[in-house]
Amino acid sequence: MMRIFGTLFLASLLFVGPVSVQAKGKQKVDLELILMADGSGSVEYDEFMLQRRGYARALRSPKVISAIKNGPLGKIAITYVEWSGAFLQVPIVPWTVVRGAAEIETIAKQLETAPRQLEGGGTAVGAAILYGAQALLTNAYDGKRRVIDISGDGPDKDGIPASVGRDQAVAQGITVNALPILDGRHPGLELFFLDNVIGGPGAFSITARGFKSFYSAILTKLIREIAGITDPNAPQAAEVTKNR
Repeated sequence: MMRIFGTLFLASLLFVGPVSVQAKGKQKVDLELILMADGSGSVEYDEFMLQRRGYARALRSPKVISAIKNGPLGKIAITYVEWSGAFLQVPIVPWTVVRGAAEIETIAKQLETAPRQLEGGGTAVGAAILYGAQALLTNAYDGKRRVIDISGDGPDKDGIPASVGRDQAVAQGITVNALPILDGRHPGLELFFLDNVIGGPGAFSITARGFKSFYSAILTKLIREIAGITDPNAPQAAEVTKNR
């Protein structure tokens, strides 16, 4: 009963059909990107820090900074959120306009120093996607593209089905990309993310073979997302691409 109630409540956060978002007064950027990292109870502290440090290191990469600068406007808006259960999503880095290394360094330091705020909770992928979609639709930016970048080490265990959240986001013109983290506990996790999580124009999934390989996976993923690369034959490691 609680799962049904939660499903109905969360699904009501977004309209079923496309919404015309008023861009008047919003700052134009090349990309609105929300990074959604798994902070659920299954993620041990050392794994959690590998994930945080992986994001920080990848964002500092000259290749990422170059991809930002090479966009038509030369700037993107980015935020970082950690998620677990159906009603547990915590912004760690607020929406920030990034033009180059200075803003990246500010974000990276926040990721490295901010305390962990989620110490438990289930794995609610669908609810996280809905949260990300709402954050994209209600922020102060007008991006040529809107992307949810979600990572996780397990399938749905709480909240609405991931596919419901994905479909709602895609209906708003949002792309959902994924980064499943394989630790041997969930056979078929890659297929789950492909079938239920990714969606929208140019959507893709890149797999991390454990938390220790998270950095290389998220680096490849960020470069593709920021540069808007949709070619499935582009050089990358451990990747599967799927368009919806």
